[in-house]
Amino acid sequence: MLAALLLGIAAGALTTVSGLGGGQLLLLGLAALWDPRAALTVTGPALLVGNVHRLALFRGHLDGRVVRPYVLGALPGSLLGGLAAVSVPEGVLHVAMLGMAGLAALRAATGARFTAPPGALGPGGAVVGALAATGGGAGLIGGPLLLSAGLTGPGYVAAGAAGAITMHIGRMTAYGAAGWMTRESVGTGLLLAVAVMLGNAVGVRLRAWVPDDWSGRVELGAVGLCVGLALVAGST
Repeated sequence: MLAALLLGIAAGALTTVSGLGGGQLLLLGLAALWDPRAALTVTGPALLVGNVHRLALFRGHLDGRVVRPYVLGALPGSLLGGLAAVSVPEGVLHVAMLGMAGLAALRAATGARFTAPPGALGPGGAVVGALAATGGGAGLIGGPLLLSAGLTGPGYVAAGAAGAITMHIGRMTAYGAAGWMTRESVGTGLLLAVAVMLGNAVGVRLRAWVPDDWSGRVELGAVGLCVGLALVAGST
């Protein structure tokens, strides 16, 4: 359990510093420690509470013009993704997690970016929500999508947190309908939430020390770690 709590702290700090990556780090780390189903289940309440805390820290920077369509797409996307996750074999979840980690690594290594067309926030949010509910890696599309909407710095972190809250509500609803959400998993998730909030606080302090031009290095290092965790999870 200590390793899981340390992962929660690292996940909170990473997302608060860079705006993305912490959820995937926590998901893949727990999948390596336990199994994909347990990882998906317990990260729901952990990341939900962690993102509520992060949104509270950056609420003054929230841009409703961007966030509204994004969350309206994220909710049904995460609900459908969660329903898909509970209906496939565990091996498929392993493959999905590894695939998303690999794509994230490719994007980080090549520096590939995209510019979303007008009106893409809603459909893009739906895709991000579906990814969050199945194999993680929501930041692969969510990050560039929010950046292309003109968000940077604290505004970007706040929008990401608002979208993540919606996604975790959607996927937890689907997991609960399938009987995945038990009292034990919720309790473990809430304990991890405390670790994520601690990581958020650490991340707020680190933001003042991490230069803006280091964000790519932070992302690349985090993605490399995620790929390693995905490989470990797939081999267990």
